[in-house]
Amino acid sequence: MEPLSLTVTGLAAHLGVSRKHLSQILHERASVTSGLALRLARAFDTTADLWLNLQRKRDLWEAERDTPGLENVEPLPGLQGMGRDAR
Repeated sequence: MEPLSLTVTGLAAHLGVSRKHLSQILHERASVTSGLALRLARAFDTTADLWLNLQRKRDLWEAERDTPGLENVEPLPGLQGMGRDAR
């Protein structure tokens, strides 16, 4: 935000959201919603998909770190070669 000389208060006002909500998102205490993604897309001349994909990647990164026993889950028998690598 610094390169654009934006403050949390100023950006929140421009987006039409509360300063508290935007601050929570910036400090990773809240997630980007579809509605906020649409507002960010218009404000920054991007797409809502960009913002939602960034949130999705963050969510998956957290889940990979925080899901107990995930490393013990193996592909179901008979499905080898049919998953991600086969596409």
